[in-house]
Order: sequence, then C-alpha cells, then structure tokens
Amino acid sequence: MKTLLNLIWLVLAGFWLAVGYAVAGIICCVLIVTIPFGIASFRIAGYTLWPFGRTVVDKPSAGAGALFGNIIWIIFAGWWLALGHLTTGIALCLTVIGIPLGIANFKLIPVSLLPLGKEIVPSNQPFATR
Repeated sequence: MKTLLNLIWLVLAGFWLAVGYAVAGIICCVLIVTIPFGIASFRIAGYTLWPFGRTVVDKPSAGAGALFGNIIWIIFAGWWLALGHLTTGIALCLTVIGIPLGIANFKLIPVSLLPLGKEIVPSNQPFATR
C-alpha cells in the first residue's frame, strides 16, 4: 500500500514539491554561508519524493544552532515551501482519492518550516539511530 500511495503522490504532488526544495537547496548552496540549509533542503526534497513509509523525528543532538538556523530558514525559504504544501494539500483534498495525499502534505508543513535538527527515518523505527 505504501508503494501505491508513493507512486500516486509522486505523480500528483511529490515531483513538483521536490523541485521546489531542490531550487531552495541550490540557492542555499550557491551562497557559501547557507550550505547547511541547502543540505537540509535536499534531504527534505528526497523525503517529498517518497514520503510514505518514512517519518521525521527530532535529532537528539540538535541545539541552539538548529533553533537559530530554523528562524533564518522560516524568513527566507520556509514560508513559501509551507505555502506550497498548504495549497497542494487543499487541492488534493478536493478529490476522494487525494485526501490521504492532502493529509500527507499537511504533515510536511512543520518540517518545511523547521528543517534543521530533524532526521528522516523509516516509519517502523521509533526514534533516530544517532
């Protein structure tokens, strides 16, 4: 079932959302100081391509740097990525088959706003291994 949902997700929403994250990652990597934001953006781009069967958890080692970085991320990139998830989620919820995909989009909003200090793990793994 995860594979079927992932394939439908990829066609209807995942590809374009991943492109948005990839563009944000490229812009962040061009500016040398923001490379950690680019790496986080590429990590989430991979997650948005194939989200079912994986989940986002807090890294236990994240500290004040992640908090400060997340504030900067919200200002420069997070708000428009979250807006993309919101609009895509609403559009998907207009159809019966798209409701689970719309809910998945709404679940991606927090990680699109606060990506630093997060880790993507398989759903059957209750916490991060690091």
